[in-house]
Amino acid sequence: ATCEHGCKYGECTGPNKCKCFPGFTGKTCNQDLNECGLKPRPCEHRCMNTHGSYKCYCLNGYMLMPDGTCASSRTCTMVNCQYGCEEVKGEVQCLCPSGGLQLGPNGRTCIDIDECSSGRALCSYNRRCINTFGSYYCKCQLGYELKYVSGHYDCVDVNECVTNTHRCNLHAECLNTEGSFKCKCKQGYRGTEFDCA
Repeated sequence: ATCEHGCKYGECTGPNKCKCFPGFTGKTCNQDLNECGLKPRPCEHRCMNTHGSYKCYCLNGYMLMPDGTCASSRTCTMVNCQYGCEEVKGEVQCLCPSGGLQLGPNGRTCIDIDECSSGRALCSYNRRCINTFGSYYCKCQLGYELKYVSGHYDCVDVNECVTNTHRCNLHAECLNTEGSFKCKCKQGYRGTEFDCA
């Protein structure tokens, strides 16, 4: 079976038919499935969608149970957690609904971990890291675009000379470079690359 546009988060099961891995959707399985919007809702109280998955958390005063339900807890009410809590060996601890969040200094609210600046993010050389609340994603570097090439998605150089997105002077010729472009004044013209006279 061949899938012309590939299956980003899934496998090719027939001519241009993708079977998506859990948590993903779309014709080429390139979209994250928002489980929080499904009926019936996967979480009893609150739901946070994550890349390829989701996390449940409870309202203040409730404790997250192993099966994802929320149980009333007097101890939780006293601690006043932002995203519910769990009891470990008789001690109440506040929870954060994502691995990209950490408990703040007060031990009750969750603050974002900037994976991009902390070096925890894993992006390939031609992609840049974009931090989000509770997570991050990798985006193509400027001058590159996401394309499906030889069986997988990759960031490919944009040829600004062909796409006409260069800013070269009318009397200059455009030369494509990796991730950018250069302008060179045509014969008989002089000046800077954007201003040939």
